[in-house]
Amino acid sequence: MQKIVLATGNQGKVKEMADVLATFGFEVIAQTDLGIESPEETGLTFVENALLKARYAAEKSGLPAIADDSGLVVNALNGAPGLYSARYASEEGDDAKNRKKLLAELADVPKEKRHAKFVSCIVLLLHPADPSPIIAEGECHGMIGFEEKGENGFGYDSLFFSPEQGCTFAELETTEKKKISHRARALQELKAKLSV
Repeated sequence: MQKIVLATGNQGKVKEMADVLATFGFEVIAQTDLGIESPEETGLTFVENALLKARYAAEKSGLPAIADDSGLVVNALNGAPGLYSARYASEEGDDAKNRKKLLAELADVPKEKRHAKFVSCIVLLLHPADPSPIIAEGECHGMIGFEEKGENGFGYDSLFFSPEQGCTFAELETTEKKKISHRARALQELKAKLSV
């Protein structure tokens, strides 16, 4: 198996991506296991941030690297939280505060105007100076609920209602979410590009 660094400190992403990447023949090592910190995300798009993170991890580890930049894009908030989804309320990683802020921002928005999408952009670099990174993207469209529902998942999953599934992402079994999430769709596109 080919070793590859997953450029994230988010354990939810590590769990979600490691199993799928193993089926592609990759042995995933989280950058945190190598003592690599995350770089500052200065990009203006999901693609730019994913590239930045993958390049940094490849430089620091000497291994191929894969990075995901993803977020929740809410129409009524002009695309917010977007690139700042993980640190919407304050410091990175406080999912409960992020969800609370999102509900507060949408307090006066009626059901029919609560459209949102999860976006995932995955970048694979063979080395830090790789001139042709493999870029794959995936999206899931849904609505933001008025209250949290479900115990599974992480981030905004308990607020993101999927019309296709008839429930929030947090109400799905983990195995089911891994098949249909924005990240799963980006990983499937990545798999298709790797098999060409």
